[in-house]
Parts: sequence; C-alpha cells; structure tokens
Amino acid sequence: MSTLPPDHSDLAKQTLKDPYCFDFLSFTKPYNEWDIESQLVSHITKFLLELGKGFAFIGRQYHLGVGESDYFLDVLFYHVKLRCYVVVEIKNTKFIPEYAGKLNFYLSAVDSFLKTDIDNPTIGILLCRDKNKIETEFALRDINKPMGVSEFTLTEVIPENLKSSLPTIEEIEADIKKFENIEEAKK
Repeated sequence: MSTLPPDHSDLAKQTLKDPYCFDFLSFTKPYNEWDIESQLVSHITKFLLELGKGFAFIGRQYHLGVGESDYFLDVLFYHVKLRCYVVVEIKNTKFIPEYAGKLNFYLSAVDSFLKTDIDNPTIGILLCRDKNKIETEFALRDINKPMGVSEFTLTEVIPENLKSSLPTIEEIEADIKKFENIEEAKK
C-alpha cells in the first residue's frame, strides 16, 4: 500500500516492494526494532540489494532537530535515480495508523531541512511485521506525501535441510573451549 504522486509513481513503485525478505539476518534470542536495524546496517550490502538499485546509504539513527526536539530516523538513504531522500522506519510489530503519521512528519522534516531544489519529494518506507490492508489504506488515504507500508520477513528457525550441516551449540562451545585452552597454553 502506498501514496505516490502520478509523476513520481512509476519509478518509485518499481522501487518499493512488498514484502521485503530479510532472511540474511539471524537472531538467536528475542529481538526488537533496534536489533533488526543493527543487523540491517551491519549487512548493508545485502540490505541495499534487497531494496533494489539506486539506493545510497546516508545514515542510521539520522538526527533531525525540529523545534526544540530531537528526532532520529531509523535509516536514511538517497535514491540516485529518483533524486530523492528515502526514509526507512522499522517496526517489529503489526502496522498501526499512528506509524503513518510519524513517517509523514519525518518526510516533512527531511523535505524542509535536507531536500534541495533539484531533489524530488522524500519517499517514506515503513517496514512492519504485518499489516491489515484496510487499516493501511485508511491510514494512507489522505496523506499527500509519497510513502509505502511493506511487510518484512525473517527466517525464524534454521531450515531442516541446513540443520544437519551446522554445528550444535554444544559443539560450538566445545570448539571455543579448545581454542581458549590452546591460547592459554601459548602464554
């Protein structure tokens, strides 16, 4: 679901996808939005490939001062073909309408503080674990800024065909212990 102006929409629609597949991320414990963001940035090349061609990484937790308050964009890109900034907000929850309002605010701030005369309006991508199509449509209906809400997927468990080729936790711990013993013996 997205809100894109007609003159900007064809290339932008090709740029936005739904869902995004983040199977290259791995978590061994419960994770939150910060964990997802951290791994996306540490795997920036794979993340950029998943987003598509034309994205240039600007920053993570990009600071914007608005009025007397500080705001931090999860991830900020510049799209060289679209000639615009792209704000990516990550929510490790189901979409709720308030997220669209916050992203709309961020787009206005980026357009005011970063965008130049040669840039097109900033695009927002809201990545959520799940979304209800009707709620998303209602939330975006009267927003005039280009934004899209996409789901993302993560592999929650190790696929069966890979389990036999990976060491168990006990085997990894034993190898670490052996390495520590070797290092200790060298001293």
